[in-house]
Amino acid sequence: MIQLLMILMFTIVIHTVDSLSYALRLGGLRSRRITLALSLSGLLVLVSRTSNLAQSPMVGNMVDKALQSAAFHLEPKLHGIIAAATVGTLLGMLLFPSVVRLCSRMVVHLEAAGSIPKMAKSLMSLSKWKNGATYVKKPSFRMLRALFDGPLPKRLMALNMAVTAIYTVGVLSSLYAAYLWPAFRLTATASSGLINGLATILLTMLIDPRIALLSDKALRGEASLTGMNRVFGLMMVSRMAGTLLAQLLLMPCAYWIGWIIG
Repeated sequence: MIQLLMILMFTIVIHTVDSLSYALRLGGLRSRRITLALSLSGLLVLVSRTSNLAQSPMVGNMVDKALQSAAFHLEPKLHGIIAAATVGTLLGMLLFPSVVRLCSRMVVHLEAAGSIPKMAKSLMSLSKWKNGATYVKKPSFRMLRALFDGPLPKRLMALNMAVTAIYTVGVLSSLYAAYLWPAFRLTATASSGLINGLATILLTMLIDPRIALLSDKALRGEASLTGMNRVFGLMMVSRMAGTLLAQLLLMPCAYWIGWIIG
């Protein structure tokens, strides 16, 4: 039980951090330092994606226990981990307004410091933390309603939802396939990196260029900053929808992996 709780907490943190990479981008756009913001956002995404792979050994231990004892039910625990991903994304949405404001200042601090370690050192002072509390902003239902006023970028949202679902379920489906086909455990487990790599490629090819194009338009004054607030907010919504879709994809993806390796 303690091991499962640790995995759940780890998953919540991973998806909260990954979701807040959007806040860094929007904060950089507001401060008109988008390149600096993208470097920080890339670092954040890299850490969260690497941490997601680090989740594999912990869940792999659960697979071993399930193979050793029929009383250890693996599938409900995997669905619980996916639910933790939804909770983490929801937490990221609640923190989003505050983090956007904080990130607008963080990008300015990075420019002044010249490097991430120097910036981190400068942010350790108590006065900076007290000042940071003034940027906290409580989310409201009015903000959520404003996201759906006007036409929606349906294709972009659908792509983001699909990529998020693949990324969320990749490691878990691979490990469940290892449980269902224990003779091919090593092959099934190794496929998790391939699935997450595919999700990263789709994100880089199909979603990031579109967001970058819209950001450039906002910097040139061809698109409003309010519109970009809405786009990033909808990306958060579609991301949470992707974690819900992952619940439905867990078993089909596991059997698909088993069909390939078998």
